[in-house]
Amino acid sequence: MQQTEHHEDPQQVELLRVCRIGKAQGLKGEVNVMAFTDEPERRFAPGAVLYSKDGSHEFTVLGSRSFKNRWIVLFEGVNNRDKSEALRGVELYGPADDPEEMAEEDAWYPKDLIGLRVELAEDNGLGLPVGQLVGTVVDVIDGPAQSLLKLRRKTKATETQATASPATEAAESKETSETPTPVETTALVPFVDQLVPDIDLSEGYLTLDPPGGLIPWL
Repeated sequence: MQQTEHHEDPQQVELLRVCRIGKAQGLKGEVNVMAFTDEPERRFAPGAVLYSKDGSHEFTVLGSRSFKNRWIVLFEGVNNRDKSEALRGVELYGPADDPEEMAEEDAWYPKDLIGLRVELAEDNGLGLPVGQLVGTVVDVIDGPAQSLLKLRRKTKATETQATASPATEAAESKETSETPTPVETTALVPFVDQLVPDIDLSEGYLTLDPPGGLIPWL
């Protein structure tokens, strides 16, 4: 199998996992791959180059096709079943897109969004103070229409409990510590411009303009 040495320092180029090679397809070197990218047409286009995990070897795509829910790819230098079987289990990576170009196109990697604090946008429809902390992005979920941001907020247990009678409160106070136990609450927000008008990765936050009822704790 032909493997081209990759001379750029892999530490200087951020690589993202694109696929894992599965079983051989036929006798001419094609392989089935499990794709981890949302751009398989681009990543598996003829001439596209993928890399080993450490970035030291290149794998050039000669051709590809989709079949049902998987992709079948032919790499340069892999021209028989023995060579394709030898690649089974290998994970391939591709260079991340330039962050500035992605920002201009309003495109973001999930890993860039996870961990951002969420603040209310200026002139938000709820009429609440700009910059009020809503929570933190803890996940990005692929939805049928658009991606969803999963927000998490930690609250005190006493803030989420219904008002109890004085007698009940007195009894419960003996069973609980003086420090309320944190309770995590979550909400899902469609990742669209109308609801998420601004993202500032350098400052570590995004702004939110939610309609009433979308965020339970607002």
